[in-house]
Amino acid sequence: QVQLVESGGGLVQPGGSLRLSCALSGFTLDDYAIGWFRQAPGKEREGVSCTSSSDSRVYYSDPVKGRFTVSVDNAQNTVYLQMNSLKPEDTAVYYCAAAAYACYMITETGPPAYDYWGQGTQVTVSS
Repeated sequence: QVQLVESGGGLVQPGGSLRLSCALSGFTLDDYAIGWFRQAPGKEREGVSCTSSSDSRVYYSDPVKGRFTVSVDNAQNTVYLQMNSLKPEDTAVYYCAAAAYACYMITETGPPAYDYWGQGTQVTVSS
């Protein structure tokens, strides 16, 4: 059974950092691309990053480029999203998701390309 479980969200002050985790079960990172998404109240879900074993680089959206970093622990079958220099506009529910494609194939498609989703974790950036 394919499952993704996010953790690590919370309340942080502007300029602070958080690390989110996405624990995968029922599949490996060799088979799926892993995307991070976020959804703020009243807004559409937006892509944050995408990583896969078929891509030569990690894809980041412009609002997070230079501040967020994705890393992968293959032994733990876990993908991390390190978020630094957090801003109030980063406040959202963050989701990880799995897609049976390489990232370069689905960067324009976004959420509809992803087959499996985690339950989400809340990130709130506020003083």
